[in-house]
Amino acid sequence: MPETAPSEVELLGNSVSYSVRQSEEAAEPRIDVDIRGVSVVLPEGSAEDPESLLEENAAWVLEKKREFDAYREQVPERRFEEGESFPYLNDPHEVIVENRPTSVVEDRAFRLAAHHVEQTSIKRALETLYRRKARETFEARADKYAKEVGLEYEEIEVRNQRTKWGSCSTAGTLGLNWRLMMAPLPIIDYIVIHELAHLREPNHTENFWQLVENLDPHFKEHQTWLREQSTRLIFSDDDL
Repeated sequence: MPETAPSEVELLGNSVSYSVRQSEEAAEPRIDVDIRGVSVVLPEGSAEDPESLLEENAAWVLEKKREFDAYREQVPERRFEEGESFPYLNDPHEVIVENRPTSVVEDRAFRLAAHHVEQTSIKRALETLYRRKARETFEARADKYAKEVGLEYEEIEVRNQRTKWGSCSTAGTLGLNWRLMMAPLPIIDYIVIHELAHLREPNHTENFWQLVENLDPHFKEHQTWLREQSTRLIFSDDDL
């Protein structure tokens, strides 16, 4: 279910805009606060009152909102032009348009096929290349870690979610955000490991976090990186 139109709630004397969405993957109601704002996520068919949930967690919501309001000031300016640089596995890569059969990432550059750019745009060609490399990378990393702990996933979906980095369905499908390709590889690994761990432990139990730590001893540092550096993974103004 798509997010509802934003609503307003009064929290400790502050007017806060929020949206509501229902999710088949949500086991219980939760509040997401990120650079895009405040969102209440409800399980399908939940009778939870979003406004009451926000009021019960008002202090936490306001603290997180202040943090992310500050992060918004760090949002990079993106220009979809030749010669501009975009991050790929955390390293800047120049955008180059040239006559070639297909777009590639090579020699610290996004080498975009001119015919694709002419048919669409630099922005669309660049996103398509990110997505293709994301599938290759996600599958390779998921296969590696799944083998280490004897887990099997059904498939990987490269997703375009603006508010989530990853998800794991009850059917074993891992949904991973292609924008992670702008992050360092250890961050990608953390998200892959996090979602794989849900195949064994659906909820964030002590056993779940122990499994994550077994595969990623520095997972807390990676959580901090995502919380503090997520603005670096914003592709365009459409993400906001």
